[in-house]
Amino acid sequence: MSSSDRLCRRSLLLGALALAGCGFTPVYGPGGPALALRDSVTVEGPDTVDGYRLRQHLQDQLGRATAPAYMLSFTLDITEESGAITGDGTVSRFTLPGRASYALRATGSETVLAQGSVDSFTSYAAMGTTVATRSAAEDARDRLTRILADLIMTRLVIAAQDF
Repeated sequence: MSSSDRLCRRSLLLGALALAGCGFTPVYGPGGPALALRDSVTVEGPDTVDGYRLRQHLQDQLGRATAPAYMLSFTLDITEESGAITGDGTVSRFTLPGRASYALRATGSETVLAQGSVDSFTSYAAMGTTVATRSAAEDARDRLTRILADLIMTRLVIAAQDF
């Protein structure tokens, strides 16, 4: 065994001990704070295609609530802006900025356990056929709602340590 292998093992062990000593617990591990959210959150949002997508992405990560202890509500605002214009005035790229505001409450309570807003953007090319452009736009909207769902989940997991 080379000295670099021993050094690597020693560093790994010391790192693990340091994490254990500071109270590190994996959020989805046994006793982790995120387990309180798994299969116990009902998600409500706007009845739009984008609202449906965001709700689905959140439910994919939270699980389907059979006996919900929490209710997550959100609002969603996605706009479309021209991003690049060719010399003849044709828009060749669109940007989709989006913002989702959310609030997590205990079921049957108005007390907010976690709330905030997240924002991000995606874009797509408007070159080629109408069908290709429409498909690219739908794909960009799906990517954006997935990004927003991931950002909300990150905030909820962090907040779960407090309730």
